[in-house]
Amino acid sequence: MKNLIYLLLISFCLLSCGAAGGDDTNPPDPEPANNKPTDPSNSKPTNNLLCIDNSLTFEWNTSTDPDGDVITYQLQVATNNQFSENLQTINNISSTTTQLSLDRGVAFYWRVKAVDSKNASSDYSSAFQFYTEGDGALNHLPFLPAIVEPSLHAIVQSTSTTLSWTASDVDNNPLVFDVYLDTVNPPVSIISENQSESTFEVNLSASTDYYWKIVVKDDQGGITNGQVWNFKTD
Repeated sequence: MKNLIYLLLISFCLLSCGAAGGDDTNPPDPEPANNKPTDPSNSKPTNNLLCIDNSLTFEWNTSTDPDGDVITYQLQVATNNQFSENLQTINNISSTTTQLSLDRGVAFYWRVKAVDSKNASSDYSSAFQFYTEGDGALNHLPFLPAIVEPSLHAIVQSTSTTLSWTASDVDNNPLVFDVYLDTVNPPVSIISENQSESTFEVNLSASTDYYWKIVVKDDQGGITNGQVWNFKTD
């Protein structure tokens, strides 16, 4: 009887040890991080182009994916260079070209990005600008100015800074600029008028929010009112 009890106790201990040991298989390796595709670059319409036809073919250079994932592209076309006005977005473009019909006599801005099959996306390409020719158009308004510095929402850690921007005109007319800088949005104070340089040095107050914009004018009476940019001082 004692032997039977002894055998039962040994069997119970062996079963208990086996249960406690659990499964010896290793956990699966974590999924490798997904890398985003390389940035595409615009090909055509080229920058600052005057397009005779309003049915346009957009082309860009091929992106590559470090993981070998399938890539599609997203094209954006808008009537401002912040891509917030009259925005058209075309997704899931499988090639590096697509066609789009646009209104005549309008300045457009376009950019493209790559998206892989796991939804990782590249940065957008640089924005290109172009005009579609209007009926009987003799002069085209200047393109919207583009910010250089201070960058949008920047924090300036000094009591002065240089405002800098770029602007162009599809007719290659000479341009002049009105510079607005203020602590209210939109800015109403003109600090420089009809200047030909695309920079302006300003003195600033500490711990202040500033708003600025550029009005671009050509020598044919064309005027383009730029968007409002902002920065703050430390």
